[in-house]
Amino acid sequence: MSPLPPASGKRVIVDLQELRRLTSDEHGGAQRVAWGPTWRKAREWFQGKLKDELNLSTSRDGAGNLWATLPGRSKKSLVIGSHLDSVPSGGWLDGALGVVAGLEVLRRHQAGGQPPVTLHLVDWADEEGARFGRSLAGSAASAGALDPDKELAHLVDRNGVKLPDALKENGVTLAGMKTAKATFDALSCQGYLELHIEQGPVLESLKKPTGVVLGTMGVERHQLRFQGQAAHSGAAPLHLRKDAFLAAAQFALACRDIAQKHSGRTPRSRVVATCGVVKVEPNFVTAVPGSAEISIDLRALDGKVLKRMLAEAQAASKRAAKEHQVTVAWSPLLHITPRPFDETLMGFAREAVKAATGTAPELPSGPLHDASEMAGVVPTAMIFAQSSPGISHTRIEDTPLPALDKSIRAFLFLAEKTVAHLAKA
Repeated sequence: MSPLPPASGKRVIVDLQELRRLTSDEHGGAQRVAWGPTWRKAREWFQGKLKDELNLSTSRDGAGNLWATLPGRSKKSLVIGSHLDSVPSGGWLDGALGVVAGLEVLRRHQAGGQPPVTLHLVDWADEEGARFGRSLAGSAASAGALDPDKELAHLVDRNGVKLPDALKENGVTLAGMKTAKATFDALSCQGYLELHIEQGPVLESLKKPTGVVLGTMGVERHQLRFQGQAAHSGAAPLHLRKDAFLAAAQFALACRDIAQKHSGRTPRSRVVATCGVVKVEPNFVTAVPGSAEISIDLRALDGKVLKRMLAEAQAASKRAAKEHQVTVAWSPLLHITPRPFDETLMGFAREAVKAATGTAPELPSGPLHDASEMAGVVPTAMIFAQSSPGISHTRIEDTPLPALDKSIRAFLFLAEKTVAHLAKA
């Protein structure tokens, strides 16, 4: 077995820029929405890279996930993945960075001779959920965490297209999606790695190009309805009002305080709380709001902390309702278990990031990723590249090229260390 070629992000960046030109429009950013024609074009481009450069063919599982395999001396395998699909008018790096960096992993290990373990590269189908609303569809199917009949059959996009019809256009069926787990189980997967942009401002604020991801936060998402009594704004005295909006506003401020209370000084103990949707009725200037709907999105890496945050938010809603003489009802929207990543693989990630950048800052991921689903079934690790200006899901999403190069090199080091570890296991 020959030494691996030097780790470099240059070829990955060139490929990403090529993909950007191919699948973005002049004004709106990336248009690789899952199950659509531009997404299929991106996959065809990717398949061409694998065939022309590595002579590797691809296959699709029942969920539409696209797989490429570099056989090793052992059937034990390492899976590397991310997603080529994007939100409408999204950024050039979101998801695509991890897939194209995975291509570079295969290039390096093929150039070094047959790797000691088998390498699988996957482009997960419909990570974003941008068209039909169900994120992580492909990776969840592979992890056995998706019930297509219950979760997908009823979904419809803004144009009235049913998800099963969009799947059919891409050669995928709901029944076929149920077979994706068996396909994954047959891989003898011993670990999963992913490179992704941070999508937030933490690394940029630290002036660090790359970070080690501790895991993905658990989520408690609920809709609340405060019900009071609409009244004329001029005729209703303050002490006799049943103002549903004031109760909702008090609840929102209480949730901010709850998040501040539970946020520790370490990255592992960071938590967030967000009230992103507020709807009031009757919703005109001379009416006391008789009802108010408000959402709450709580996230934490520690499941016990998340449970306490939810209990405190429920108590805060009851206090706000009582103070403003209204009632409150909760409706659950989403529950996701926290997914801490594997300590051994995170140790390799720290070593790899330090080798590439000199330091290895750590941070949790608030957004979900395909790695979230994989962490439930196999040892998983993830590296973040700095986002600039600290935002994502927009065409102005970016990463400075020097930071991008260092992040890619760190990921190549991580893959190298993980392959060596699995070969000895």
